[in-house]
Amino acid sequence: MSSVERTQLTYVFDAYCGWCYGFGPALHAFADANADRIDLRVVSGGLFTSLRALPVAAYPHVPAANTRITELTGVTFGPGYEQVLAEGTLVMDSTDAATGLAALRSRPGAHALDAAAAMQRAWYIDGRSLSDVQVYRDIAAGLGLDADAVAAAYGSGAARAQAEADFLEVRRLGVDGYPTLLLHTAHGADRLGGPVASADALTRALDQRLDAAA
Repeated sequence: MSSVERTQLTYVFDAYCGWCYGFGPALHAFADANADRIDLRVVSGGLFTSLRALPVAAYPHVPAANTRITELTGVTFGPGYEQVLAEGTLVMDSTDAATGLAALRSRPGAHALDAAAAMQRAWYIDGRSLSDVQVYRDIAAGLGLDADAVAAAYGSGAARAQAEADFLEVRRLGVDGYPTLLLHTAHGADRLGGPVASADALTRALDQRLDAAA
């Protein structure tokens, strides 16, 4: 299949979104299974920005939501994260996280979905702040990217501007919940699956949409 014919998808996520963390393994398996026919972009939605960028204790629903996420998706939350959650003081700032994703995906050879997953592991397993430039250095090294270049990009106005551009695009697409996987066709962007969809279910939904559009 040529690049012109590849199906275009956009994944709207937030690094501080537990349901996105739960959806990650299924989405990765779906992306791997369909790698020969899809192009998947990853953009940040901006869940905790501006006045919503608050200490995690300001969101008391989180522990119960995490229990539900584990029940429905099978993902687990690490001891580092559980400790930070109990302390309650770490500020979740989605603009910083979106800037980090922009910095990572800007590097040659970067795979945005892998970068997004690494960011969520840093938070949901290790409890590391996604406002800390060292997190992006470590992620870059783990992904085989230039850590110095990623750190410089994180501190640049360009990455911050790209994060804001992500937020604007998400609003333009009409997305107000995460995770959201969008299939782009000649008729517009349609949601594919939901936060607890399996990889096989996503592939079946993709096949059905493509067959209907043929």
